[in-house]
Amino acid sequence: MSRIGRQPVEIPGGVEVRLEGNRLAVKGPRGELVRDLHPAMRVRVEEGAVRVERPDDTGPSRSLHGLTRTLIANMVEGVSKGFEKALELQGVGYRAAKSGSRLVLTVGYSHPVEMTPPEGVTVEVPAPGTILVRGANKEAVGEFAAKVRSVRPPEPYKGKGIRYRGEQVRRKVGKTGKK
Repeated sequence: MSRIGRQPVEIPGGVEVRLEGNRLAVKGPRGELVRDLHPAMRVRVEEGAVRVERPDDTGPSRSLHGLTRTLIANMVEGVSKGFEKALELQGVGYRAAKSGSRLVLTVGYSHPVEMTPPEGVTVEVPAPGTILVRGANKEAVGEFAAKVRSVRPPEPYKGKGIRYRGEQVRRKVGKTGKK
């Protein structure tokens, strides 16, 4: 049996979980998330926990078991604590700013790049070289952070670009370095 799938998802205080058919709604202090779960998985909401059971031991059922439990755990964590991705800008003149709810990036192009975060995702710029992407939905936060990074990914020669905080960029030696 799946080690991840058989673990119950603990429901913290202040979080409400509702199950209607195969649609799961989780409401908490940071918002509400709704997701349609796979109809083969059996989900039970007990007092203080959510349990996921699979119908049989076939390959697809086994893989869906752990996935469904992880999706539910991410929903519960998102509405209670939230998720955050931090990005750093490295390069001379590279900076970020907020204009209303939009993110404005100046990263070496002839024009500034404006990006609008999706609903439920907020962007903060505590310093011109740092961007914080926050939200309750882990997928939406990660996807928007990846879109911001794709505007100017870090290049391997000088290391300039937008990178995740703590990301290691493998540096290459230039033409003059080969001897």
